[in-house]
Amino acid sequence: MDMRHGKAYLAAAEQVDRNRLYDPEEALSKVKELARARFDETVEAAVRLGVDPRHADQMVRGAVVLPHGTGRQVRVAVFARGDAAKAAQAAGADVVGDEDLVQRIREGWLEFDVAVATPDMMGLVGQLGRILGPRGLMPNPKSGTVTPEPARAVQEAKAGRVEYRTDRAGIIHAPIGKVSFPVEALAENLRTLVDALVKARPESAKGQYLRSISVSSTMGPGIRVNPARVA
Repeated sequence: MDMRHGKAYLAAAEQVDRNRLYDPEEALSKVKELARARFDETVEAAVRLGVDPRHADQMVRGAVVLPHGTGRQVRVAVFARGDAAKAAQAAGADVVGDEDLVQRIREGWLEFDVAVATPDMMGLVGQLGRILGPRGLMPNPKSGTVTPEPARAVQEAKAGRVEYRTDRAGIIHAPIGKVSFPVEALAENLRTLVDALVKARPESAKGQYLRSISVSSTMGPGIRVNPARVA
C-alpha cells in the first residue's frame, strides 16, 4: 500500500488509466469527477517541456491571461508614484505605495499575491529582494510586473493572469481554474496556456518540445493528456 497518499486518493487513482493519453475535455471531466475535497479545488496543469533549464537560453518564463480566469481572488500590491500610482489605484490595486510600502514589507507585511512596480521604483524595490525573491513575489520585466503601465498589470492580474516558469526538471506548473468551472472553460484555459508555452519556445530547444501534459485537482491524481489534442 502506498503510504504517501490516503484512501480517497488511492481510490481515485484506481479510476485513472495511467497508460492512456486522454483528450483534454475527457481528462478535465475526469478531474472534476474525482475531486472529493470539501473545498473548491484548484485545477493545475503540469507541462513537461523539451528544454534543459540549466542553460539560461532554454529557461521558459512568462505570463498569460487565461480567458476564464483562475477562480481565485488576487491581491495586488503596486510600487508607484504620482499619476502611475493613481492609475493603479483606479484599476483596483489593493495597496499602492513607494517608500512607505517598502518599509511596511520590511516590517513583515506580506498580504498580497502579486507585486507590480514601475521601472523608476526598482531601485527601492530591489532592497526587498531577500524578502520577495524566495516567495516568488519580486517584480520582474519578463513576467510583465515591472512596467510603466501598472494599471494594465493590475487589471490583468485581477482578470486571471498566470505567471509560468520551468522548474529544474523542465516542467511548468500552472493553475487553470477551479473544479467548479465548466469543462469547456478549463479546456480553453489549458489550450491558452499551452499556446503561450509553444510561442515561448526557445530557439535552442531541440527535438520534441511538448513532452507531456497532465492535469489534476489539488487533492486528486494526475491524468495524462494527449499533447497533440491540446496544441
